[in-house]
Amino acid sequence: MLARCLLAVCSLASLVCFAFPIYVIRPFRHQGPQELAGALFVMQIRPLLSVICALVAFAVVFAMWRSVRGWLGKLGLAAALFLALAGALLSRVNVYERMFHPLGTPQFQAAQEAHIDKDDTVISVALNREARAYPVREMAYHHVVNDTVGRQPVVATY
Repeated sequence: MLARCLLAVCSLASLVCFAFPIYVIRPFRHQGPQELAGALFVMQIRPLLSVICALVAFAVVFAMWRSVRGWLGKLGLAAALFLALAGALLSRVNVYERMFHPLGTPQFQAAQEAHIDKDDTVISVALNREARAYPVREMAYHHVVNDTVGRQPVVATY
């Protein structure tokens, strides 16, 4: 009974390492300071914690495999191990880097030629007599632009 509880806790903890930060840090949602701090803490410890959970789950399944009778019991062990391993693997994927990769080479137009509505929100940068405006509407997918303004590297994001 104790081994099954340990297996369940390891499987759940491994999945939480992946899912909790995604739930908290998802776009277009307000995050409270404690909630965000918790998600960032989980992101820091999840590489080690999820591997420990997966290894403990594997050890428990290995120890229990012969004593469990029937295919249903073994299927349950295998499913719990799969969840622990999946959580450990998924914890290494930064979902937001895959979703919102930077706009590599931005294209610019002179202000007179640009088709920007008067109500559009822009992020503007001015350095060394050079200026850029990044329309938020155009950045909606990427959320970040790497650029050089006035010979200085800049990152525009929102």
